[in-house]
Amino acid sequence: MSLPRLQLKAKADRRLKQGHLWLYSNEIDIKATPLKALNAGDQVEIYGERDKCLGIATVNPSGLICARVVSRDKKHSLNKSLLVHRIKQALSLRALNFAEPFYRLIYGDSDFLPGLIVDRFGDYLVVQMATAGMDRVKDDIQQALEQCLKPKGILFKNDHSARELEQLNSYVDAVGDVPEFVELRENNVNFVAPVMQGQKTGWFYDHRNNRQYLQSIAKGKRVLDVFSYVGSWGIQALAAGADEVTCVDASEFALDVAEKNAELNGVLDRFQGIEGKAVQVLKALIEAGEKYDIVVLDPPAFIKRKKDQKSGEAAYYHTNELAMRLLKRDGILVSASCSMHLAEDKLTDLIRSSSRHLDRQSQIFHYGAQGADHPIHPAIPETRYLKAQFARIFMA
Repeated sequence: MSLPRLQLKAKADRRLKQGHLWLYSNEIDIKATPLKALNAGDQVEIYGERDKCLGIATVNPSGLICARVVSRDKKHSLNKSLLVHRIKQALSLRALNFAEPFYRLIYGDSDFLPGLIVDRFGDYLVVQMATAGMDRVKDDIQQALEQCLKPKGILFKNDHSARELEQLNSYVDAVGDVPEFVELRENNVNFVAPVMQGQKTGWFYDHRNNRQYLQSIAKGKRVLDVFSYVGSWGIQALAAGADEVTCVDASEFALDVAEKNAELNGVLDRFQGIEGKAVQVLKALIEAGEKYDIVVLDPPAFIKRKKDQKSGEAAYYHTNELAMRLLKRDGILVSASCSMHLAEDKLTDLIRSSSRHLDRQSQIFHYGAQGADHPIHPAIPETRYLKAQFARIFMA
């Protein structure tokens, strides 16, 4: 099948040759190949200088990122065959790193399927498509996943905000019998994830390694888990022998699931949930004179776009300072961020400045990052987004 041609401007092919997968609208020679002649989700052949084909991409003419490369070989367009190949490649990496089938199976650009996310919960898969190109091949995605994994059910959880940027409709659609709660196991701890009603795919696998590190220091500690969602940090601390854990979240539903997870692991007697907005709850706990050995901060992205930089950094500073006020002498702060726009060294500096404002010192003794099921594409810095810094906060 012949595909439309998309011609790049002179010298605009450099990033693609270095491995990047994105093309911006200002890099296209629209006189030679008008973007407006294409429809969102169309596949095109990309051509650079000397009339060389650089691969196949899906397009969205109305987006700043107007094309995303899915194949370097024009013989292989985005179809079931290519999807099966990519899924098998992704499976081999996960098999190398995980003994059990609970992980992010497809991580978009890093697995060379830009716009596609697949989380695996044993026999169940949760799929999110963020681009018109992936949305166009939904049936092929379903068939490829069924061929490679033979799941009992697939949930297309396409109700997330990323789809708005591609002008895609919002929906949730189940193929097969997908339960409201699916089971998973992480770091030898059992959980249920609310895939139907929960945030994003229902679970956040990215902090797996950081939660494992928390387990190594949690025994005998009093822990506060802020922005806890369904208790992934707190329940793992309890399973590792923490004396008690308090989970704080604005969602009553999320805390109910956290309580289920505590009960599932036989640690309900040491679990407490507090519903409320994080800053308000932190202030109330300070007022009440509460103190903790460890405070975990794992907030949503405070900096979603570059224009949010200043306000987002202020939010990180404020929450970190409040958390420090709740620490016992020589207490430990776990400060996490999923904001790609917050650099690692900036988070370090926010911890430093927050502690100094309280006339305290900080020692960062562990830097955590995303796990192997969130591999980093070396040409796309946006794929490296997760940070978790473990710091001791003390009086000098």
